[in-house]
Amino acid sequence: LEPIQPNDYVLSFQQTRRCSWLCMIGNLKKWKKGTLSRVVDVKGKQIVLSATRGECRGTSHWIDFSWDDDSITFADLLEVIGELPIPPYLNRETQESDKETYQTVYSKIKGSVAAPTAGLHFTERVLAALDERGIDREELTLHVGAGTFKPVKSEEIEGHEMHTEYISVSKHTIEKLIAHNGKAIAVGSTSVRTLESLYYIGVLIHHNPDAAQNELHVQQWMPYEDKNELTPVEALQQILDYLHRHEMEALHSSTQIIIAPGYQYKIVRKMVTNFHQPQSTLLLLVSAFVRGNWRKIYDYALEHDFRFLSYGDSSLLIP
Repeated sequence: LEPIQPNDYVLSFQQTRRCSWLCMIGNLKKWKKGTLSRVVDVKGKQIVLSATRGECRGTSHWIDFSWDDDSITFADLLEVIGELPIPPYLNRETQESDKETYQTVYSKIKGSVAAPTAGLHFTERVLAALDERGIDREELTLHVGAGTFKPVKSEEIEGHEMHTEYISVSKHTIEKLIAHNGKAIAVGSTSVRTLESLYYIGVLIHHNPDAAQNELHVQQWMPYEDKNELTPVEALQQILDYLHRHEMEALHSSTQIIIAPGYQYKIVRKMVTNFHQPQSTLLLLVSAFVRGNWRKIYDYALEHDFRFLSYGDSSLLIP
């Protein structure tokens, strides 16, 4: 789910010999105490990979991985023995074609537990057509966590605890957002959460200009407690100034933002998104965006046999 030692995605994938991650474990009861090992064939070599179970953290566990070859990275191991986690509701095994189709054409950075599915609709031809029309296009990163798919089981939304996800946004993207008056069309709820979190990161910097990067974490309820005294451009300028002061080319931070009815959108003006399932935080996000008028949209989709979820149909929402 997320790296622990080292606690950076890129560094963890580059590790040789050992690394530690928080993991979900299937058939947990079958794993008694001790270390599990298996021999795997990587780049023509027989590698012994071991996994030692550590402390439990909620629904996940600390796992220490180790292997006996300095030339093999953790990413190399995952490429060989990992299986692409397609959604369970597809009711089938992962196929070779999923490695291409369950991935956006612009994906570059490893780390998410699932593909940002609204982006699956964009082909190289579509992107080229957008470029031809002079539409500015920027890419950002949010490592989708398993918590995104955790259903809302509490009667009141305040009883639902949001997960933490890690984001990365380049200085160039911040500059482009400012040039467009802090307004954007987001492709996918992943981008929505990242873009909206930027506003609150700007607010945090405004209150504490010398904050360390790990202090720029957006708490779950911050959007509903903050007085929102900054405009979107002012908040983004706070981030840009911060990056300049620290001679950084990108913002690396984290967010627990929950977007639910009553939320006031700051940066996202239009949204491309798939159709989400009931009792999900993603449906709450959509409801907040269309000011509670989601039933009419979803009734239309159901009446016209639209496909829902990952490999489903898309929508452009303009409130």
